[in-house]
Amino acid sequence: MAVNLYDSAYALETAIRQSAEYAQLQQAYNEVNADPQARPMFDQFRQIQMNLQQKQMMGQDISEQEVQQAQATVGLVQQNQKISRLMEAEQRMSMVIGELNMIIMKPLEDLYGKM
Repeated sequence: MAVNLYDSAYALETAIRQSAEYAQLQQAYNEVNADPQARPMFDQFRQIQMNLQQKQMMGQDISEQEVQQAQATVGLVQQNQKISRLMEAEQRMSMVIGELNMIIMKPLEDLYGKM
């Protein structure tokens, strides 16, 4: 019997959307978006984060000023409880997806061995 991997992938997507981790992430995200003080702070944090990641991917150096700005922004967002909860929920969801990825990659690892 042939297995349709895409059907399995869509079933996994549904399972992720129904998970407690996703529900907590969604609730935390909605709380940040509904807060007129937290939202712009979080948006600024994400923009700085994306800019730094983009520079790294392009092999560009990150200046000391950019590092200091990022650290200051992280310090501010961590003081906001709603953003802190969102970041914790993101981290939990990321761990789940990482573990799922390890499971998904297991057949290739078994075939080729650990690299």
